[in-house]
Amino acid sequence: MSVKIRLQRHGSKGKPFFHIVVADARARRDGKFIEKLGIYNPITNPATIELNVDSAVQWLNNGAQPTDTARAILSYKGALYKKHLQGGVAKGAFDEAEAEKRFAAWVEAKDAKVQGKVEGLSTAKSDAKKAALDAEAKVNQARIDAAAKAEADAKAAEEAANAPAEEVATEETATEEPTAEAEGTEETQA
Repeated sequence: MSVKIRLQRHGSKGKPFFHIVVADARARRDGKFIEKLGIYNPITNPATIELNVDSAVQWLNNGAQPTDTARAILSYKGALYKKHLQGGVAKGAFDEAEAEKRFAAWVEAKDAKVQGKVEGLSTAKSDAKKAALDAEAKVNQARIDAAAKAEADAKAAEEAANAPAEEVATEETATEEPTAEAEGTEETQA
């Protein structure tokens, strides 16, 4: 019987969610399995992976063959590295405590790298949001300035239109008054 470590697809159309399982190679993709090792959600950024590393290493030591994607996930979570370290302990290159120390250091470095990516994504998102708000504020200010300028131009044009009419009216009244005075003086003289 050939045993595989592979992914079992769940979730709806366009929103995949996978279980990492140990199954007989002859079983259907989403069918019967021997043991569930963890979950994998590729929708989140970075992808969410929960894996029982010790069970995965045990199955790898028993001869289970991971598929390509499962191998990448096992490598990402350190199951293959832990199996490698156990091989070094079996050969006598170092003891179990040293292997655990190396694995803990590797896991710590990997977690720091993932956390750095999460922080980088959140910083990039907040920077993009701030830039969009600044651009929107500039557009709004330009729109307000254009409206104020148009209003000022309209007011100036209205004043210009009213000013000549007032001057003409003032000139007409000024020319009429001397004429009336001139007529009045003529009548008194006659």
